[in-house]
Amino acid sequence: MTKPTFDIIIRNADVIDGSGTAPYRADIAIADQKIVAIAPALSLDGYEILDATGLAVAPGFIDVHTHDDREVLDAPTMLPKLTQGVTTVITGNCGISLSPWLANKIPPAPLSLIGTQKDYRYPSVQDYAKAVKQAQPAVNVGMLIGHSTLRVNAVADLNRGANAEEIKVMQDLLAEGMHAGALGFSSGLFYQTSKAADNTEVIALAKISAAAGGVYTSHIRDEYNGVLDALAEACDAGKEAQLPVILSHHKCAGPANWGRTTETLAYVTERRKTQAVGLDAYPYTAGSTVLDPDYVDGVIRIMISFSQPYPEMQGRDLADIAAEWQVDQKEAARRLHPAGAVYFQMREDDVERVLSYPHTMIGSDGLPHDSHPHPRLWGAFPRVLGHYSREKKLFTLAEAVRRMTTLSADHFGLKRRGRIALNCWADLVVFDPATISDQATFASPKQAATGIHWVLVNGAIALADGEVSAKRNGRFLDRQNERYQS
Repeated sequence: MTKPTFDIIIRNADVIDGSGTAPYRADIAIADQKIVAIAPALSLDGYEILDATGLAVAPGFIDVHTHDDREVLDAPTMLPKLTQGVTTVITGNCGISLSPWLANKIPPAPLSLIGTQKDYRYPSVQDYAKAVKQAQPAVNVGMLIGHSTLRVNAVADLNRGANAEEIKVMQDLLAEGMHAGALGFSSGLFYQTSKAADNTEVIALAKISAAAGGVYTSHIRDEYNGVLDALAEACDAGKEAQLPVILSHHKCAGPANWGRTTETLAYVTERRKTQAVGLDAYPYTAGSTVLDPDYVDGVIRIMISFSQPYPEMQGRDLADIAAEWQVDQKEAARRLHPAGAVYFQMREDDVERVLSYPHTMIGSDGLPHDSHPHPRLWGAFPRVLGHYSREKKLFTLAEAVRRMTTLSADHFGLKRRGRIALNCWADLVVFDPATISDQATFASPKQAATGIHWVLVNGAIALADGEVSAKRNGRFLDRQNERYQS
């Protein structure tokens, strides 16, 4: 009897196909990097068998909100993501992308979160894409082009809006990047590098993304008291430029705004009636970014994730450091700078409300270069599946998977990823629904999740029982190829 030519069979698995519908038992056959057969359980044979009895198989998770721009080059094994079942990362969020910029100065915050001057060495997206292909990371890489990165190229004084000439320089850089395969344009109007930009500047750039079929993602100007106005600004930009807008890491920050997600989600629902609006979130009550004394209020807990002058303070609470130094917390923050911090700025009911919203995608927003990172870097996706789906029952397992796969793929134009169907790329994760759990904590953040058995990227095994494969099979995802591939 001739053995079938299938490369890999995932046998007798409960298939969660990404659509949100109930799982079904089946065998999945993989050949030439694609899913080539889905058949009744125990009916297929192949060269390599993965016995998934008692386990679930889902599309590989798509992390729509990462800052992995440099990580995919410097640490291409991508262990923090592979061990969560993530097979695709979207980089360049919050207006921060590693390209296009050949740095002629020290990168200002928040660009400093992902690299030093020597790291910003890709003057074009084409150069960056070439570097990704050479590094061959273990996961697929789709990228956004950051507004702050464009501004450091073109705007002489970041404390003012761009003039017409400077906007033209940024438009040309963005157009080149979109032509080279970027998925869209991102902004971070919250940050000092882009705070002076008005919506006219943003819209002028968003229109370039729109013309190429891209998206606009926004770390909005204010997630605190002015959150509704900031949401309106982002949605207005998407509507004016005629492209989908994605609201990054949606939250209502600070005690004065706790509970206001009832208002913000109602606003998003209203805007969705007339335009394409999506959002992403991470499953924690704390965020993480640069340490900014302006956001030190003496009320919320703040933990230091790194400090250049005082590296020994990583992982410690700002309040304790301030008490030790016998200064107030704002002064301690100034002394620690440049630094990063974890801000415990949200309330659990708001987090659950945002996660429960049917249009919310999952993004980790992890900062891989922090010496003591937020645990979301290693734990976001298993936390949704284990804590929020299995234990808190916010949504079914199938619905949780949908938020991480088809919803994300559809928003970013990845036509043959994020779903288990014939002729789709074989990005797959096999896990135990009963045991999958995040292990990373705020005290000990660099901990791999439990319950993940196999991860496949483009038809090749990338992770098997915690062990990384020697051969890496990730790709740079060119928007044009991904969007229109049949």
